[in-house]
Amino acid sequence: MNNGGSRMGRGKYYLLILLIISITLLIAYMTLTSVPEVPSGKTPEKLTSVPESSAPSGKTPEKLKIFLAGSLKIPVERITELYRKINPNLDFQLEASGSVEAIKKVTELGKYADLILVADYGLIPQLMADHADWYVVFATNRLVIAYTKSSKYASEINENNWHRILMRDGVKFGFSDPNRDPCGYRTVISFLLASNLSGSPLASELLSGTNIRVSGMEAWVPDPIQGSEKVVIRPKSVELLALLESGVLDYAFEYESVAIQHNLSYVRLPDEINLGNPELKDFYSRAKVHLGSGEVIEGDAIAYGLTIPKVAARNDEALKFTKFLLTEGLSTFEELGQRVVRPPLAYGKVPEELKGIVKEVGG
Repeated sequence: MNNGGSRMGRGKYYLLILLIISITLLIAYMTLTSVPEVPSGKTPEKLTSVPESSAPSGKTPEKLKIFLAGSLKIPVERITELYRKINPNLDFQLEASGSVEAIKKVTELGKYADLILVADYGLIPQLMADHADWYVVFATNRLVIAYTKSSKYASEINENNWHRILMRDGVKFGFSDPNRDPCGYRTVISFLLASNLSGSPLASELLSGTNIRVSGMEAWVPDPIQGSEKVVIRPKSVELLALLESGVLDYAFEYESVAIQHNLSYVRLPDEINLGNPELKDFYSRAKVHLGSGEVIEGDAIAYGLTIPKVAARNDEALKFTKFLLTEGLSTFEELGQRVVRPPLAYGKVPEELKGIVKEVGG
């Protein structure tokens, strides 16, 4: 009898424990799944994912993708900032590189861009004939030799003795890769023109140690290119600035606007070799540079161009921004040390949206 009573007592005890556990689980479940009552007109803080003050107004900004020459990065960034003040629903993705590389991203790598701006307008008809049917010339520049107060012989160099200073022992100078950046092949062209003017092998002397070959008024630039202990070569000219400012380089061939934007001292070369005077374009054309790709670049006055490629994803927005750049935006280039073309010169099948602000000069 006593054993039976003990078993019955234990059974009741186990039932009580199970009941307590069941009630506890039920209360926990109801607590987790219940939604607290919200007073009328209020939103519980834990249910508010985005504060009202930070919620976007209108649609999420679209991105306009722009491939551009490195020398245009600072002014174009500023112009996009101005444009966004009146068009806050448009954002920008800027990819700066050498101009040749910018174009080949579209023509060879199959990438898309909504707008392309290059430091040599001639590259557009030469390399993009199947990818763009119009282009606009909007700015010019000059080739200069940039330096700092720490550069060797900084107090001596001028437009007459620059080549002798560069050839001195211990002096290092640089320019960009002609295969990727117009500033590079323009530097080689300026050497050829200087040789012609001086009647000396100046170009061969300056390029000694590199794998660039010079003969008369022509130069052949292999790809890959090789510099030397004296001559430093980088993919685009703006990459030389850090080397210049850190003292690794004494001098760098740059555009005048780039030197101004970075507060660098510079030697302004004579018009006959700085490629900045359109009236001397016939003289400039005497020099030719053969690139590793087989393209031949003929000397010409520096002129910047832009186009909207056929593969543009946002053609309408690109046209609106281009119109802004070619009107209000031109003053920004001037403020940053770059000369502009007024009115801009248009070639090819110019879009109707631009016809009122450009001068059509040819096919």
